[in-house]
Amino acid sequence: MNFQWLQDYGPMLWRGVAVTVQLLLLSGGLGFALAVAVGFARLSRQPFLAWLSLSFTNLIRGTPLLVQIYVLYYGLGSLFAGFPALRDSPLWPFLREGFWYVALALALSVAGYVGEVVRGGLAAVPKGELEAARALGMSRLTTARRIWLPRALLILLPSLAGETVLLLKSTALASTVAVMDVLGAANLVRAQTLRTYEPLLTVALIYFALAWLIERVFLRLEKRLPVRTAF
Repeated sequence: MNFQWLQDYGPMLWRGVAVTVQLLLLSGGLGFALAVAVGFARLSRQPFLAWLSLSFTNLIRGTPLLVQIYVLYYGLGSLFAGFPALRDSPLWPFLREGFWYVALALALSVAGYVGEVVRGGLAAVPKGELEAARALGMSRLTTARRIWLPRALLILLPSLAGETVLLLKSTALASTVAVMDVLGAANLVRAQTLRTYEPLLTVALIYFALAWLIERVFLRLEKRLPVRTAF
């Protein structure tokens, strides 16, 4: 195997790693916020809200992520391009970039999958803790913010670590719409150097290192956060 190409293409790979990490952080942050809303909506006593959140999760989990990316990038992207007002607006530099469509698709995917995980975590919180909070005079919003959601997240930390690793691997689909993430950079290296295995092996090691780092971060969180047992 020959890795001399790293001298010329190493900076491009590092830029690809930066794009991958940006996608992970942006879509993960936005997706988790949406997932919390979906989780609470799934347990709502309002039938329409519960039905709407269930329909959303079924749609996201029932269609391939690659198809969702294509629908947003080629569908919405082509639709936006047909409006001269949008093309002349300050938003157009963002709307024409595949990065933002991929980030949105990944965030919606996180909302759909992690939303169900959050729902399970919320349902697993002992009812006695919620009743004790209400007995102390806490409002429903305060109870959810200070008791219900934090307790659910403590339960869900191992699952959230796995979901974050899956999200990391899903970012590789960004290269299908000309986003120069780490896999897109590796594909360009393969095309220009005619080296097949070395760039792919390098990318595999990069993903492995990032996944290991994610696992370590969540493991550290599990050790630092207090563990409270149910009544």
